[in-house]
Amino acid sequence: MRQVRVIFGIMLVFTILINPVFAITQLDRVDITNPRLVNAFGSKISEQVNVNQQVQISADIKNNQEKSQEFSYIVQIKNQNNVVISVTWLIGSLNPDQTFNPALSWTPKTSGEYTVEIFVWDVETIINNDGKIAKIVKNDALAEYATLKIIS
Repeated sequence: MRQVRVIFGIMLVFTILINPVFAITQLDRVDITNPRLVNAFGSKISEQVNVNQQVQISADIKNNQEKSQEFSYIVQIKNQNNVVISVTWLIGSLNPDQTFNPALSWTPKTSGEYTVEIFVWDVETIINNDGKIAKIVKNDALAEYATLKIIS
């Protein structure tokens, strides 16, 4: 009986050491940090921009999971009246622990103050009936959204 307890104890310790518990909440699967405006070369620029000046809206996104994650990087821009005037997105994939800094372009057409909201949502890959691969953005946030102000 003592030998069984020793073997069970060794197996229990071995199992705990080999299989670490990695609990992650839904909105912690990805981090969104350092929201910023950049130029075409990726260099950070001021949030004060000119009308008709094209800017890139960028942030650092990091996959906190131990598995690959397909994602949609979504940029929503609101004017000073809180009206959405632009929504753009791109779809990609992050390897475990990978950090990526996507950027989407935008050009203010009128002067004013704008609020940029940056989202990272889950994406699902499906195969249509005709055999074509499609990507569907799920209504499933991977992180808390980030914001940025632009004055034009």
